[in-house]
Amino acid sequence: MPTNYVLIDFENVQPKNLEILSRHPFKVLVFVGANQAKVPYDLAEAMQQLGENARYIKIGGNGNNALDFHIAFYVGQLSIQEPDAYFHIISKDTGFDPLIRHLRTRKIRTHREKDLAEIPLLQMSTATSNDEKIAAIVKNLAGRGQSRPRKVKTLANTINSLFTQKLQENELMAIVKTLQQKKYITVNEGNVSYKLPK
Repeated sequence: MPTNYVLIDFENVQPKNLEILSRHPFKVLVFVGANQAKVPYDLAEAMQQLGENARYIKIGGNGNNALDFHIAFYVGQLSIQEPDAYFHIISKDTGFDPLIRHLRTRKIRTHREKDLAEIPLLQMSTATSNDEKIAAIVKNLAGRGQSRPRKVKTLANTINSLFTQKLQENELMAIVKTLQQKKYITVNEGNVSYKLPK
């Protein structure tokens, strides 16, 4: 199963819900600015519970976007080591978006979320209705840009990868059918085209 990396821009976002990651297979990197001397106790405790799957990265030096460049470097380095990994940059900084669009053209699966609860895998695991699941799937597909699956089988595998517990083929095909009924996708001879919200 591909690794899900969560890279937190701690200068920009100080998550208070890090413990929600402990029930899922995430690796967490918290990037701390050179002048940030303290980390809240709740964050430190949640990081400790994640054990070897979590670490702090204190950046060296100051400057405009210094921390952002560190995050970009780590995404690049980790994507070479693990080309199938997913990267979730947690930041309100829209300056990451052009980089993310570029990474997606290179088939590096990268997303920016403003809060940990927006990570699609977490949305899937907390979804209680089919509508919530479909909304999370649509958001994930919309975020893939040009690297969306082009065949029904690949789409089914992509959807399955979003769930912590694997779905049966009939469940996957029911989701694909729902996506068709809601006009998010069109299927023609096994090929998929998309009409997703921006």
